[in-house]
Amino acid sequence: MASKKQIILPCVVLLGGIASAIAFSSMQTPPQEKPEKIIHPLVEVAPINTSSLQMSVGSYGIVKPKYSTQLVAQVSGQIIELSDEFVKGGFVKQGAILARIDPNDYEAALIDAEANLAQASSALEIEQAQAHVAKTEWERIKNNANSTIPSELYLRKPQLAEKLARFKAAQASVKRAKRNLERTYIKAPYDSIIDTRSLSLGSVVNQGSSVGVLNAISVAEVRLPVADAELQHLNNNGIDAAVTLTAKVAGKEVNWQGKIVRSEGVIDSRSRMTYLVAQVERPYDNEQKPLRFGAYLNAQIKGKLISNAVEIPHHLVRDGQVAIMNDDKTLSFKPLNIVREYDGLVVVDQGLESGQSLITSALEYPTEGMQLRIDDDTLSQASTQLALKEE
Repeated sequence: MASKKQIILPCVVLLGGIASAIAFSSMQTPPQEKPEKIIHPLVEVAPINTSSLQMSVGSYGIVKPKYSTQLVAQVSGQIIELSDEFVKGGFVKQGAILARIDPNDYEAALIDAEANLAQASSALEIEQAQAHVAKTEWERIKNNANSTIPSELYLRKPQLAEKLARFKAAQASVKRAKRNLERTYIKAPYDSIIDTRSLSLGSVVNQGSSVGVLNAISVAEVRLPVADAELQHLNNNGIDAAVTLTAKVAGKEVNWQGKIVRSEGVIDSRSRMTYLVAQVERPYDNEQKPLRFGAYLNAQIKGKLISNAVEIPHHLVRDGQVAIMNDDKTLSFKPLNIVREYDGLVVVDQGLESGQSLITSALEYPTEGMQLRIDDDTLSQASTQLALKEE
């Protein structure tokens, strides 16, 4: 058996340790309590500035002449003259002689018609004289005549009508011969550029044979497809609107000003687009930047003017609302009247005012009235500012 000493000594050591622990713990000072600190979400903001905004609708098209004419020979014969300007791409003035058909047969026909006209004129004069004599004779003998009314044949009226008809027919033959002789000259109907030529010197053409194709250079037209939903942004559905046409000439971007003159009035069955037609006056007058037929163009059609408009990046709009920071740095949601969405932007004309601060950074759980904070030393980046444009 253990002795009393073996039992008492461990107990004394244990009690001493407990007493020491209690003494040391009573000597420690309790930790100082710190007040609870609330950290509000950090956001980036951009100032809102309302202003008037000129709307525009983009489109594209190919330049074509307003008038294009296929020339055909109106008389037959051999080509004996050909203008040096009558080549593909050549410019010709209205009335310029492009080619000449051999006129010998038509000159002979004119001489023959003029001879027939002289004969018919002479016969008409003789018949008129005879009719006058017959009428005078009737006046002399009518008192002794059985009839008080002379016959048409006695007064030579049928003979006179026949001679008059032959005279008019001879006049028509002369007119026809002169016209055919004039048609041996193939002329340009207007100021034009030669698109194609279908004959050469020495060629024999028949009536109706193709001579070539001419394009008028007085007016150029461009058909511009516009989606039906985009027409609402144009005044009068685009009619009379100014349009800026853009293309590259010799590697440089060049602009021309045109005008929408009409709508084709139907929706294309394949593209489901409405086509507006723009015109440009005298497209080839500027030698430095001619608007050439066949060129592909981009177009911006001038639309409506929106007052108090703001352009906002599309990703900032949720359910027709945007988040703004009030003067007391609280969050508010503002409903918007969206006028248009395009190129990653939303155009609004109601719901925002100049001087308000648009929140441009993402928030995980935004709520109405939540307190926010901003870093005064950090400016909003260009990518999050209003009126963000795609390059």
